[in-house]
Amino acid sequence: MKHFLNGVSAAALACLTVAANARAVGYRSPTDFIVPYKRQALQDIVTWDKDTIFINGERLFLYSGEVHPYRLPVPDLYIDLFQKIKALGYNGVSFYVDWALLEGKPGEYREEGVFDLKPFFDAASEAGIYLIARPGPYINAEVSGGGYPGWIQRVKGILRTRAEDYLNATDNYMANVGKTLAAAQITNGGPIILVQPENEYTNSRETPFPDGYYMQYVEDQIRNAGVVVPLISNDANNGGHNVPGSGEGAVDIYGHDGYPLGFDCSNPEVWGDQQLVTDWYDVHLQQSPNTPYSILEFQGGSYDPWGGPGFEKCLQLVNAAFERVFYKNIYTFGVTIFNIYMTFGGTNWGNLGHPGGYTSYDYAAPIAEDRQVNREKYSEQKLQANFFKVSPAYLTASRGARSTTQWTNNPAITVTDATNNNTKFYFVRHTTYNTLDSANYKLTIPTSAFGNTTVPQYNGTSLSLNGRDSKIHVSDYDIGGTTLVYSTAEIFTWHKYDDRTVLVVYGGPGETHELVIEATGLDVLEGDVKSTSTKGYTLLNFQADDTRKVAKVGVDKNFIYVYMLDRNSAYNYWSIDQEPHSNADAVILKAGYLVRTANVDGSTLALSGDVNATTAVEILGGAPSDLSTLTFNGNELDFETTDEGVVTATIGFSKPDISYPDLSKLDWKYVDSLPEIQSSYDDSAWKDADLEETYNSHRDLNTPTSLYGSDYGFHTGTLVFRGHFTASGAEKTLFIITQGGAAYGASVWLDSTFLGSYRGAKGIDFANSTFTLPTLTGNQTHTLTVLVDNQGLDENWTVGDETTKNPRGIMDFDLDGHEKSDVAWKITGNLGGEDYVDKSRGPLNEGGLFAERHGLHLPGALAADGAGWQDSAGPVADGISTPGVGFFGAEFDLAVPAGWDVPLSFTFTNASTSAYRVLLYVNGWQYGKYVNNIGPQTKFPVPQGILDYAGTNYLGVAVWGLDDGETKLGGLALGADAVIATGLGKVGVVDGDKYKAREEAY
Repeated sequence: MKHFLNGVSAAALACLTVAANARAVGYRSPTDFIVPYKRQALQDIVTWDKDTIFINGERLFLYSGEVHPYRLPVPDLYIDLFQKIKALGYNGVSFYVDWALLEGKPGEYREEGVFDLKPFFDAASEAGIYLIARPGPYINAEVSGGGYPGWIQRVKGILRTRAEDYLNATDNYMANVGKTLAAAQITNGGPIILVQPENEYTNSRETPFPDGYYMQYVEDQIRNAGVVVPLISNDANNGGHNVPGSGEGAVDIYGHDGYPLGFDCSNPEVWGDQQLVTDWYDVHLQQSPNTPYSILEFQGGSYDPWGGPGFEKCLQLVNAAFERVFYKNIYTFGVTIFNIYMTFGGTNWGNLGHPGGYTSYDYAAPIAEDRQVNREKYSEQKLQANFFKVSPAYLTASRGARSTTQWTNNPAITVTDATNNNTKFYFVRHTTYNTLDSANYKLTIPTSAFGNTTVPQYNGTSLSLNGRDSKIHVSDYDIGGTTLVYSTAEIFTWHKYDDRTVLVVYGGPGETHELVIEATGLDVLEGDVKSTSTKGYTLLNFQADDTRKVAKVGVDKNFIYVYMLDRNSAYNYWSIDQEPHSNADAVILKAGYLVRTANVDGSTLALSGDVNATTAVEILGGAPSDLSTLTFNGNELDFETTDEGVVTATIGFSKPDISYPDLSKLDWKYVDSLPEIQSSYDDSAWKDADLEETYNSHRDLNTPTSLYGSDYGFHTGTLVFRGHFTASGAEKTLFIITQGGAAYGASVWLDSTFLGSYRGAKGIDFANSTFTLPTLTGNQTHTLTVLVDNQGLDENWTVGDETTKNPRGIMDFDLDGHEKSDVAWKITGNLGGEDYVDKSRGPLNEGGLFAERHGLHLPGALAADGAGWQDSAGPVADGISTPGVGFFGAEFDLAVPAGWDVPLSFTFTNASTSAYRVLLYVNGWQYGKYVNNIGPQTKFPVPQGILDYAGTNYLGVAVWGLDDGETKLGGLALGADAVIATGLGKVGVVDGDKYKAREEAY
């Protein structure tokens, strides 16, 4: 087996073929954990019934947002995300673990540095966020290989099946990650309350499917690692796979996904007629009636492909209106485990993305890639999630049927009700859900106070529903022992304090709303409120506009303060819990950009948060009655207390004087990063591409030896091939098929002569190219050099398609007048392949370019002796004069003062019709791939922690020119996207390898 051991070590192969009876986990015996529906719970902290999960006996609406720690490799920023999500009113976060980043070489599991999960868990606990862990082994997630390490291509068996070599290959990872998750379970004092085995195990070309044996194997891996919390699934649709009671492989709690608008952001105004589902709850009752209705992924944005319209369009598609219509439709089904994918997307740094997406994974999520929260959809989610925090009656309400006639006087309006004892919820939408028209209507509803009542009652007013909107009305709704007889205005939050109850409601701009409270005594404190008070009840009727209305209802100090707002104004209100998992002491306030935390200690109220302008603060409830000290981010504020007990203050804002480097004026250095085309280049240290068979079971060879990168341990970044042959003198053309994944590019040289490139195109993952050769002299040796841009490995969503095994490299070639065997090929990729050199940044950060192999992208490289650096005016002014690859390096200083969050981005300007590709390295971290002729991304955010905000930074720019002539960037600039005074603590610089001469580099 000489050839098979040439590309991959015998030890690595042994890891793939370990005997079944010696595997560490997944061993099957009569004493193994038995399937969920036949066993008692393994713990008593996280339990469930048909309506909800319980934590320590308390019902919970698990309102969750998806966050991937590996897409933000700055552990100090995890708390920032969790606090922003907690401020939304969420109590949960779901996260994937990317196997490809943790076991880059079979048998070597590395969970350290930025890949250590413990800081993520610690930050979740600090913020008061529960976690849903999703370790795979397959995750999809728009990451390279769907989370599979590249070496999985060498597994012969069908992936995601009971194939023994595949199962064996997963054992080491699942044992190790399972141990990590087990240690962080709530039963061990950690934040993890649910674990999801596998991922979207829904579509297959294999039989049997679903394979209970396979799913049980994965579940046993998790259980045998010590996980005892419930296992939950995420069927890609509500197909009922592996539901409790279905036999081997059944989960504890069944859940599914939903992406109703899909992923075409090019038509952001188009909502198809059939995209609002109405039957999911009925299907749930048939499939899994004894578990809470759970959606593990519901659309929170969209991915965008190379050549796509950009995330700005996705933000228009999946916007706040989408949240109002589609999420409120989901609530009609009684969902109580609800996870929004994504809530923070982050960045596909270091080649971790799959070919269907570019560097940004912003996803048009509520929290932007640069962590800003000034998106309307963030604020809309805050209104919705906070409502459910204070509406426990929703959790066990019975679900009514949709009706266009039972509740309203306008058949253009559809209402779905939910009832818990007397409390009723009315979910209102347009019957033609995607209409842009507005409709007027009245509701006729039962109330304990008045019987059947048509509302609004005041003076013939009507309700209105704007196009692409939806509302939640309530009746007989408890607010701290007082009955809200009904409210057509939506409730943001309420809280009962010792001296008052604060209720905050809102309506769409310009709408008329009405509410009735079971209390008498009225004092209108602000705005124009139409009111009546009789027989123990007070009616308030108001128009939602930019003028706030405030009413004080009640007598004898048992007052209810009602704040009536338009929706846009409500976005500036916050309800902040003082305890991690309790809203018993919530502080309700009006503020600005972000409120992170609130804490009362005696007569002191300490707030933390962020502001982007001078901000007026009003604390409506929760401040101590004897307040003596009010602080914001540790700074004491002057404050006043109104006669009604509202605390007011102002947070000042004055932008600091921050200078940003002019990248065109840096002291740039340059080195040729394609010396391989020079006659003096020695490739003797390269791997011989001499495997006469491929490990890849998905695609046979069309060449005498394999030219697939992963056969030789190269799974990421640029692949470089050198083919040596002796000329006959009759050669005319070279035909070649390369494959690199969607929107890849490839270039070919004969010796130092540029033959041409495949420039790449949206959605094209392989291409045929025919190049005309110059006249060659017989009996002379020549070298073909081929660069193939590996865009990442394909995902493996459909079981049996084996798309993750789609190889990268040269699929076929024909050199005119030669047998294929006349060409002796060598191959390289990232230095060391699976024995990658830079452990701090993981197995995917580096590709096969000369500068990468030699570590010239790492901090300190400019001082490297013998690197061949030359002075340069940089990639914009000088660029490269001929097709090839040039690497530019420069240093710059930043001095951003502490206490300021200043998101920074590098922005490219294109002024060329030529095609080129750029890799952007920041302090050694690959934080951008720019493809000028495909796009769409031109702006590349880089977070603090990767950038040193108080020191020297190293910038590396690799420019690959694919066309004849020179290649210059049209522009490259670094600038601030916002300047925000922040309560976020210190963000340290992430520790990464510095430059050190790589003796083994070639």
